Amino acid sequence: MTRKQFGIIFTLLALIVCVGVLAARVNGSLPESPGDLNPTIKLTDDESDANADYFYDQRNQQNQVDASTMESLKKIMNDSNSTAAAKEDASKQYSTLVMSQNYASKIELEIKGKGFEDALCLIQGDGKKATVVVKSKEELNQKQANEILQTVMNVSKIKDVKIESKQ
Repeated sequence: MTRKQFGIIFTLLALIVCVGVLAARVNGSLPESPGDLNPTIKLTDDESDANADYFYDQRNQQNQVDASTMESLKKIMNDSNSTAAAKEDASKQYSTLVMSQNYASKIELEIKGKGFEDALCLIQGDGKKATVVVKSKEELNQKQANEILQTVMNVSKIKDVKIESKQ
């Protein structure tokens, strides 16, 4: 095995360990033995199913839109007939879209870490405006709204934030 291959394998293993540690911190620790797992079945009504579907559907729809936009931008960047200005503009839009996706996923994780059941962050306007939808059984109080706003500002530096609550 060459030194380069060893370096790649070592880096991948370190990345796997980091992801595992992060997952354990976000999701909490696992029980010591499988017997400690207590499977429960929770029957839900149609309204909560619709809300669960709302977050899933919105996230899925946003991913599809982002994927098609990224594909279009890649075509422009790789097209030999495109002008240099068009390629540069497409490259800027592509990097903005990637950063927006990265920020949105970080914001969602941090909000879930604050005790909310689910969160959805949509960043629009070239990364200048954010909409955050949280799943909460009760209306958000001012402290919770401020925590969400602070999270968005710390992660993405976006100040124009709209916060919504879904039950």
